[in-house]
Amino acid sequence: MNIAAEMSTHRCRIAVGADHGGYELKEQLAGWLKSQGHNVTDVGTHSKEAVDYPVFAAAVARAVAAGRCDLGIMVDGAGIGSAMAANKIPGVRAAACYNEALAKNSRQHNGANVLTLGSGQTNFEQAKAIADVFIATDCTEERHLRRVQMIKDLESGRAGTPVMAAIKEMKLDLSPQDVARIAERVKQIVGGGAASAAGGANLPPAQLARMIDHTILKPEATQTDVKKLCEEALKHNFYSCCVNSSWVRYVAQILRGSSVKVCAVVGFPLGAAAPEIKALEARRAIREGAKEIDMVINVGLVKSGDWDAVTRDIRAVAESCKDGGALLKVILETCLLTKDEIAKACEASMRARADYVKTSTGFNKGGATAEDIALMARTVAPKRLGVKASGGVRTYADAMLMIRNGATRVGSSNSVKMMEEAAAATGGK
Repeated sequence: MNIAAEMSTHRCRIAVGADHGGYELKEQLAGWLKSQGHNVTDVGTHSKEAVDYPVFAAAVARAVAAGRCDLGIMVDGAGIGSAMAANKIPGVRAAACYNEALAKNSRQHNGANVLTLGSGQTNFEQAKAIADVFIATDCTEERHLRRVQMIKDLESGRAGTPVMAAIKEMKLDLSPQDVARIAERVKQIVGGGAASAAGGANLPPAQLARMIDHTILKPEATQTDVKKLCEEALKHNFYSCCVNSSWVRYVAQILRGSSVKVCAVVGFPLGAAAPEIKALEARRAIREGAKEIDMVINVGLVKSGDWDAVTRDIRAVAESCKDGGALLKVILETCLLTKDEIAKACEASMRARADYVKTSTGFNKGGATAEDIALMARTVAPKRLGVKASGGVRTYADAMLMIRNGATRVGSSNSVKMMEEAAAATGGK
């Protein structure tokens, strides 16, 4: 199903509101929402005269909680205060979202029913894209619905519910290391991944590990090789294991219960399969446990300049990923493209709702370069997609060069050696 068709099944009653700082963006959004066929209730404010955001956030929240509206959208300067205010209204789960990935997650995983936006961080085009995803996404998986029910139980405070019983028994002691890890993850989410490394500081091993897709894609890889990859990933806490799709089920079994995700390549390494075949391969990999899909773009279509076909190719896999709750990275094979083609391929990936763009398969005549990473990062910045550097990234110095130029993920088969070099460069911290 394409995005337009999907949106047509999500005609909603939507309450919109704003303070004086969000007034203009709210007015733009309200007009756009009406043009999309939604029934819009505007609770104000209706001018730029200074007002108090909690008043209007509560009005939006009450419209949703009372069932008069299906969803709410509230705009202030940052989106944070309005989320806090809206969440004081029983029955409301408000989420401040600054990109499409957060909007999708807030709905799919958390059952959010009020979206708050910050006009100081989000322009109209970004706000439309975020609202589009928020409205089109539903919370349907049983495990997510169960956790949303836990949130409701917390709100009601009813004794005897599973979550209240668990809280009564659990210890909530956090070590300083736990707090530091949480703070760093929040900085990565809000700041766009590894942007904090752009200033030149070397990343310590633990932080670098969470940016690495530990990879084995060679055709002669044996089960023993793949098992070793998983054991190394578990030892170093790499972000994911990236494997050919035939290994997904086996890898998922080994990694079950850990924080290490399964990443599968699709249409690899040529990208020349039909979109339907790539989509089927992605769906099967996701069913078997993949949480991320790295698909190879159709390079021939890119070189032909058929951007509509390129977008359709990516979108076919993006829809499989959306349906299965997986992230999509698009491998551009940058060594075969001109700078203009790289930029246009990034733009096609954004239109198709991919989550990342990625440089290379590692099976062609070249890999990631700092120049290409910087170009990709600049191009996808409006939609805040991630950027993955892969192909020839074999040392700690290589990884840091890519990160400083905008990479938010690194793919390498030499990750263990990279961690040893990181420990030596940072004193093992």
